[in-house]
Amino acid sequence: MKQLKLFGLTTLLILLIIPGTLLHGGETESADGVAIKYEASGKGEPALVFVHGWCCDRTYWEKQVPYFAKHYNVVALDLAGHGESALGRKTYTLQAFGEDAAAVVKALDLKKVILIGHSMGGPIAAAAAPLLPGRVIGVVGIDTFNNIEFKLPEEQKNMFLAPLREDFVKGTQSFIKMYMFTADADPVLKEKIALDMSSAPPEVGIGAMEEMFKDDIAAILDNAKVPVRCVNADQFPTNVEAVKRHTTSFDIKILPKTGHFLMLEKPAEFNKLLHDTVKELVKGE
Repeated sequence: MKQLKLFGLTTLLILLIIPGTLLHGGETESADGVAIKYEASGKGEPALVFVHGWCCDRTYWEKQVPYFAKHYNVVALDLAGHGESALGRKTYTLQAFGEDAAAVVKALDLKKVILIGHSMGGPIAAAAAPLLPGRVIGVVGIDTFNNIEFKLPEEQKNMFLAPLREDFVKGTQSFIKMYMFTADADPVLKEKIALDMSSAPPEVGIGAMEEMFKDDIAAILDNAKVPVRCVNADQFPTNVEAVKRHTTSFDIKILPKTGHFLMLEKPAEFNKLLHDTVKELVKGE
């Protein structure tokens, strides 16, 4: 779908020439047999496993991989139906996506892991945690878990899904441009992401969104049973007390004046906050 177009030649060269950050790719099978692509670089524990969000892919971590590979083993994967991973899944549930992340961790035999998930990738990371007993020392959500106890009325779900079902490309682009960026966001980045996400297979995008509306994110967090942290934008408020009710421990860092794709909008500031969060999880282990 997107074939590493956000990485580009420059990023690949950086990854290849920085000592200890040699990039290598791989493929494994998820629990249902779907082929999952991933890339790994760097070395050291804990391993940081990056999980992208809805209709994105592993290239959305292009600003994080070279930075964190200087310090840790870094893994970025494409969920089923996204990027270079295979299609063919019957239902694109959060639990099935969690199996994708768990399959990569097992394939690489990672012993100590922090799962980092953006947007939909947050609950996916939480869903993967109980599939990896004894390995996960924390889950870090990126602009996610904002209001986990809120139940969207059925009528509003249908109103949201209707434009995607009618014209997936147009509906996705409209949604991204209208809600996912601040008023002063970089217009080039805004357009690039809208075009990119709208190129996802409609059956995957619509199917994943339908299933996400059905899932109980609070229950997924209840079952994770690992420390949870967030690095969120301030565009939408986070109900911190609600998250605390469903986690063994929780803390949050806020990156101000940023939209949903904070890791691409303000990478230097974001990387510092995420790195601080990783260090805190390691220290508290």
